[in-house]
Amino acid sequence: MKIWTISLKEFRTFFDSLTAYILLVVFLGLSGFFTWISGSDIFLIGQATLQPFFSVAYWTLFFFIPALTMRMLAEENNSGTIELLLTKPVTDWEIIIGKFTACLMLIIDALILTLPFYISVAFLGNVDNGAVISGYLGLILISSAYIGIGLFASSISNNQIVSFLISLFIGVFFLIIFDVLASDLTGIFGGVLNYLSLSTHFQSISRGVIDSRDIIYFLSISGFGLILAATSLSKRNIID
Repeated sequence: MKIWTISLKEFRTFFDSLTAYILLVVFLGLSGFFTWISGSDIFLIGQATLQPFFSVAYWTLFFFIPALTMRMLAEENNSGTIELLLTKPVTDWEIIIGKFTACLMLIIDALILTLPFYISVAFLGNVDNGAVISGYLGLILISSAYIGIGLFASSISNNQIVSFLISLFIGVFFLIIFDVLASDLTGIFGGVLNYLSLSTHFQSISRGVIDSRDIIYFLSISGFGLILAATSLSKRNIID
């Protein structure tokens, strides 16, 4: 109940500060452009598929989620309101999970608003519904991983911009660097780096293959980020 109360409060804050409106407009605008108009759009491919949308959403969420999470704890650390929040009868975990849930709710709302893309594509031809469902699932899972990383970055800084940059820096490793290094290496080390790559697991799910190993990977990244964020918050509570 406390987690849900915190989630609703944070969710309403997104709309009170125009953050949600900006995110939704930009996300839908970019997604629509690259899905229907750009050089790699559906009409150029000539197939009834949402792969162009999943490909662009994969990158837009990489930038938008750090912008969403950068203020979640950093702003409260800077303003001192985190100390007030910690005096309430809530645990560190309830605060972290509540903020995580609020962010994920907004991302899911953004994805729901793209369902007209699916309806339009369905009118153009036979759509692989399994690939569409797994594609949306992949976006939700990768978003949860980004949010976990973002909340950790926000928990260790009092500056929102620094938090944003830390989140992007960590994300770059999982999204790009591990993938690049894995392609140049073989053996056990190359396999480990390949497994750590976000793109490897997202591409697998977006193709319609729902593997428990991919789901566990995303949930592990998300959970590890939340554990680090809660640890950072508890240390601050002890110091104060």
